[in-house]
Amino acid sequence: MNERFAAWFPLLLLALLAALTFWIDRTVRPTPPAPDGMTRHDPDFIAEKLYAIRMTPTGKIKHALSAEKMIHYPDDDTTHLASPVFTSYAAPNSPLAITAKEGLVSSEGENVYFRNNVRAVRAPYDNKSELAVQTDYLHIIPDDNIAKTDRPVTITDANIVVDAIGLELNSETRILKLHSRVRGTYEQNKK
Repeated sequence: MNERFAAWFPLLLLALLAALTFWIDRTVRPTPPAPDGMTRHDPDFIAEKLYAIRMTPTGKIKHALSAEKMIHYPDDDTTHLASPVFTSYAAPNSPLAITAKEGLVSSEGENVYFRNNVRAVRAPYDNKSELAVQTDYLHIIPDDNIAKTDRPVTITDANIVVDAIGLELNSETRILKLHSRVRGTYEQNKK
């Protein structure tokens, strides 16, 4: 019996080592991602020539968003926009239109971020001329009628050019706050 055990011992030891190696390999190996696609950054839908509006309870247009292309990603629930145009009708007789090369809409649409060649233009009204704001980044909170940035901005009006770092604009109250390094130039109308 002892001789039989001695003959089988190396084989049993080898089988035990193989089982132990297999168990250690399974324990340290990371679990593979679930095949539900939520861990990948792949779009679940794409739309071209998009136009969407949000209305007030009385049926008036509150704001509109259009884009050449929209791509939605389910993993972070964001929507990426190409050539977006956001128009706020908070002040009905002078809408504010914001354009850019790129845009990003957060999951519930509560924040919209515009990047690259951002331009906000308030239409002229009454005796006020057109007002244009240029920057490279603008964060919009549509439901609060707020547009803000912490980046350099240039504001132009009929006779005024203002450069600053950072701004906050309320399109409903028409209050524009400049944060720092404000420099302005005024040129009187020539008659």
